[in-house]
Amino acid sequence: MLHGPGWPPSNIPAFHRVAVSAFVQMPVALLLSCIFAFGLSAQSHPHDKLPKPRRLDPLNGWTRDLSTGELNASAGAPRPANGDVAAVRPISVTTQIVPVTCSVSDAMGAAVRNIPRSDFRVYDNGVLQQISYFDASADPAGVALVMDASPSVLRESADMKNAARMLVDSLASSDQIAVVDFSAHTYLQLPFSNDWGLIRKAVTRVDARSLLSDTGGSNIYESLFLVARELFVGRKGRKAIVLLTDGQDSGLGLTLDPATASPRPGWPRDRLTFEDVARALASADIQVFAVSTESRPKIMTPDWLAAHADTTLLDSTARKGQIPAYTLYLAELTRRTGGHLYFLREANTLADTFQQIALKIRAEYTLGFSPVSPQAGIPTPGWHELRAEVSGHGDPKIVYRTAYYVPPVR
Repeated sequence: MLHGPGWPPSNIPAFHRVAVSAFVQMPVALLLSCIFAFGLSAQSHPHDKLPKPRRLDPLNGWTRDLSTGELNASAGAPRPANGDVAAVRPISVTTQIVPVTCSVSDAMGAAVRNIPRSDFRVYDNGVLQQISYFDASADPAGVALVMDASPSVLRESADMKNAARMLVDSLASSDQIAVVDFSAHTYLQLPFSNDWGLIRKAVTRVDARSLLSDTGGSNIYESLFLVARELFVGRKGRKAIVLLTDGQDSGLGLTLDPATASPRPGWPRDRLTFEDVARALASADIQVFAVSTESRPKIMTPDWLAAHADTTLLDSTARKGQIPAYTLYLAELTRRTGGHLYFLREANTLADTFQQIALKIRAEYTLGFSPVSPQAGIPTPGWHELRAEVSGHGDPKIVYRTAYYVPPVR
């Protein structure tokens, strides 16, 4: 103890000496508790506080580049989510390697690991490619959690928030998660972070009631487009979006007519389309895992989806099968990106569903090949059909994005 002659020091003012004497005479337990409390206070860093939500969509809409067909943010758009001005530029194949992220599972749905490079095959427009890059590591993934907060999901908002928490708990602690919600507009609640406390706070802050004044419909696909174009710019490794929604988009005018997925005669050329969204996600190799709050259409069984894995769902069979357009386009987008469509209401337990998603994200292989042909010197512009195969290993199921896009040369 600090008692004895000369304590407190005489050079301390009298009223301060009284305070010091009282402090040093505290019981040891109380003194230690004060020190511990001070330590906790000192550890409350500014980064423990959530940033304010930030609107991502451009203030003045989009402008389509006539030479490339790509959409760019019009003048007056907010700065990109990562602070990089280049994020508003079109996504394109800027390297000589096209990554193909794929998951491999057995007949029971369990992930198949430790497959060597030599057992994979990748085809670009039907032509076998040499795999020049191969990665089967468990490096951290970048996962954007995109939550519908529009009035149409108000009744399911509590279930969706609970589902989002379960997803967060299922992912690896080293993964980075961004939290986004949307109604008519898209709001970044939290940029990519591995601070689990902040991530949970961001999920809790998502509230459909807070966006009731955000009138103008539910722009699901514009939100996905913005996440691909801004949040994932420059990110390497495994990338995924987990979308929680009812699927009822009001921005693109999608119907069972496949023509509504593309630009339509008489419509503004600068209007976002489903094909723009699919192109942005495919170009960035982002898998989409969608969790629908609606019921699964009777025809859309897992076997039916598996049988259509290599062909578009946007055809006449959808009308015959009485599949709602809003569910059909979710299924098509997950098919194209190598993700999966789940239905919230049919899950035995939500935890199982999100453990499946987390496992698919973690247990993945990345195959890379060069799209440059020796004859042409540059990749052929436009969509390229992808096909990946695995030989041996008990005839496993392999899931991957079905295409990638090369923008026209300016």
